[in-house]
Amino acid sequence: MFIFINSNPGKLWKITELAKNVKNVKLACAVTGIFDVVIYAELGHMKELRDLIEELHAIDGVLKSRTAISIPPRIK
Repeated sequence: MFIFINSNPGKLWKITELAKNVKNVKLACAVTGIFDVVIYAELGHMKELRDLIEELHAIDGVLKSRTAISIPPRIK
């Protein structure tokens, strides 16, 4: 899944570094565009999503997030 973060000014680098240490986060990158940080995470169960989002939102400077759940290819 991908999580797109909007941050307060001047906080994107700190958010990126701290997000890398959150359980299940595999990659966190500062980016340009409408979002400031993009995070890639792998979860075993959807019930872990709430905990992940709560931990990310606890990072100082995170304003809001959007989540995109990747869908595996169809079995033919």
